Formats: sequence, C-alpha cells, structure tokens
Amino acid sequence: MQIKPVLTEKSMLAAKKGVYTFAVGKQFIKTQIKQMIGQLFNVHVKSVKVINYKGGVKKNFRGNKVTIKAYKKVMLTLGDKEKIDLFTEKK
Repeated sequence: MQIKPVLTEKSMLAAKKGVYTFAVGKQFIKTQIKQMIGQLFNVHVKSVKVINYKGGVKKNFRGNKVTIKAYKKVMLTLGDKEKIDLFTEKK
C-alpha cells in the first residue's frame, strides 16, 4: 500500500473544510508523506496528523481468519485556496 484516499462520508465532510484523509503504508514518516502528497497533487501541505492502526488477525462473517496489515491514516491540511480533486463530489 502506498497512498490510498479514504473516501467515507466523514472524510468527505472534512474535505469540504480543507482536511484530506489518506491511508499510507506503515513505513512512511510525516516528512515523507508531506513530500509525496505535495508532488502527486501539486499542493502545499501545511500540517500532517497521523493515526497508527495495528495489524492483526480477525474473523470475517463466515468465521474464517483474515490477516489485516498495519497502516497509518493521515489527515492533511493544505495551503489557502488549494484542494485535491479526488475529494470533490459530483452531483
């Protein structure tokens, strides 16, 4: 997993306020994430907040064991009047 946008109802509401949410690999640190997003979308990232999620083994609805990888959820705040087009809703 490199960079994957989190497109949930809550993250879409936050995107309207200028906070964008991504899931990234466990190995990345804040400065690397800031550089990657800046280069990919041509924006200036002001702040980066990171939430770590542990991996592990869980059971699915059939009772089978499923391995879930550890990842980081990143919430980014961009510069003034900048936005990422992935998070815009089409009507």
